[in-house]
Amino acid sequence: MSFFLIKLRYSFFVICAVVTFSFFLIHMIPGDPVDIMLGDSAELADKVALEKELNLNLPLFTQFKIYLQNLLNFHLGHSLFSKRSVSQLIMDRLPATLELSFFTLLFSCLIGIPLGVFSAQKKGKFWDHFLRAQSLAGLSLPSFWLAPLLIYLFSIQLNWLPVSEKGTWGHLILPVLTLSSGILALIMQMTRTSMLNELNQDYIRSVRAKGQSSFFIYYVHGLSNAIFPLLTIIGMILGSLLTGTVIVETIFDWPGLGRLLFESIQNRDYPVVQGCVLFISITYIAVNFLTDISYQLFNPKVKLQ
Repeated sequence: MSFFLIKLRYSFFVICAVVTFSFFLIHMIPGDPVDIMLGDSAELADKVALEKELNLNLPLFTQFKIYLQNLLNFHLGHSLFSKRSVSQLIMDRLPATLELSFFTLLFSCLIGIPLGVFSAQKKGKFWDHFLRAQSLAGLSLPSFWLAPLLIYLFSIQLNWLPVSEKGTWGHLILPVLTLSSGILALIMQMTRTSMLNELNQDYIRSVRAKGQSSFFIYYVHGLSNAIFPLLTIIGMILGSLLTGTVIVETIFDWPGLGRLLFESIQNRDYPVVQGCVLFISITYIAVNFLTDISYQLFNPKVKLQ
């Protein structure tokens, strides 16, 4: 029980810090939302009236106080532009991000974990060196470079896949491949490292002495115990995916949370940016919290302290 209380206490302090810093940092970004909404040619009286309507004429700490009061009432405010509820905007965009995150993580695990086990099995041989070189290349490719390259090759030159937006299964392939490049490589490397550590344990030697098959040794005994370090990294990956992949969603015009955050920063839509950052922080904390709990679910012998 003490473990959960400590985690909850730390989570509370992190959320408080995020709320405070996100509010003041977004107001430090150059640009005025009133100028963006009305344009430079608007009359001064119209700008003053709009500032008063949006409470932007109040002192910054007064605006912060109002924001905290709204949060205590579970109200994230309304968009300065669309006038829609920030909560509703986030919920509208969340399914698209969930879809992209789920298939990215599924693809990365289905490919990365077996490749990591295979690389550990072939340690020091050609396939081990080849796979490690490929994983290094995957980790080194930035998404803002890989995404346009995939669009040029598969959409423009070969005309196999749609360029952007969301609709069919084909729209998922390029964003998933872009996001999976580094994630798959990371999962493969972590699997290989964990497997090599397990393969040197005495229980593996005992299983080998009993004449068990390679599949039974590597996947039943080795992988089941090597999974714990992977849970941490998979939890962190899932948290980062669920909280919005801003660059990829923007490049592929994917209607997810990351694109909403990017558009809101461009428009200086303070309530939406603050709501997105708060939702991202809570999601990341919750995913890491569940990751810690999953240790005990996979192995009851593990004690959470």
